[in-house]
Amino acid sequence: MATRWPVFVLRKLGVLMITVLVSSLTIFLALHLAPGDPATAIAGGTKPNPENLARIRAEFNLDDPWWSQYLSWLGGILSGDLGTSMVYKTDVSSLLSERLTSTTLLVFYSGALILLFGIGLGVIAGLGGRATRTSISVATTVAMGAPTFVVAIFLIALFATTLDWLPIYGSGSGLVDRLRHLTLPAISLSLSYVAYVATVTRAAVDEEKVSEHVETAVSRGTPQRLITRRHVLRNAVAPILTVSGLSIAGLFAGTAVAEQAFGVNGIGSLLVDAAAKQDLAVVQVISLFMVVAFVVINTVIDAVNAFLDPRTALEGGQG
Repeated sequence: MATRWPVFVLRKLGVLMITVLVSSLTIFLALHLAPGDPATAIAGGTKPNPENLARIRAEFNLDDPWWSQYLSWLGGILSGDLGTSMVYKTDVSSLLSERLTSTTLLVFYSGALILLFGIGLGVIAGLGGRATRTSISVATTVAMGAPTFVVAIFLIALFATTLDWLPIYGSGSGLVDRLRHLTLPAISLSLSYVAYVATVTRAAVDEEKVSEHVETAVSRGTPQRLITRRHVLRNAVAPILTVSGLSIAGLFAGTAVAEQAFGVNGIGSLLVDAAAKQDLAVVQVISLFMVVAFVVINTVIDAVNAFLDPRTALEGGQG
């Protein structure tokens, strides 16, 4: 069964490559079929100069067939050339490198909050008494239904305006200052995911508490702390790990709202600005990056689950 795990991982990597390829084509076609003309938006004005329009179209190959543009863009991506921004007139790679650090820190910070508070609250709710379970259930239900921008407004009003504890704008400089600036964005971005992970964790713990092997351990007089650690929490790891990974992967898509709300100079806010200005080169690359990040994290989680539970790899091999 040990040999199944490498085969499982190779299959997952193959699926990952196909998914990324299909996603790149979908992103490309969706942007090129969307209403509006990027050349007109770049030229500015309601009636741009025809010669200026023709120059822009020739510069960015906008008159080429869509399949030719796609293959050229994909070939550039594979060779490390992310293209040139139509609006900022610079390499997309340099635009991303300036902002990637802020977004990466924001995602890691938010992911840490998800793992710490999501799993922690779920375990407490699963093992605690009725009052504890009810309180956490109510809190997680409210948190799951709160949009990121609403949470951002509340945090700004409470912790920045009223209490004046934390900065509300910008990315900061230096690690400590950056973490201070990213605290409120990370909370607003991760809150609903924390609630989701806590709910799934509580359900996983509840399921394991009434399982047959736990009842057997109780009947044998095994101490409760050992039952909790060896039987309940250990066997609840798989669903908790899966939902935590999905939540962290989903953070990339939500960074745009948090970064816009708090003025963080990241790729999420760049995506919003580029989309508003119809800067296709930038939008395509950032969208593809978010898809790749999501798929890669999911693949890593599947591989870890298969390693921890070889039955997963066996099922995958049979599928």
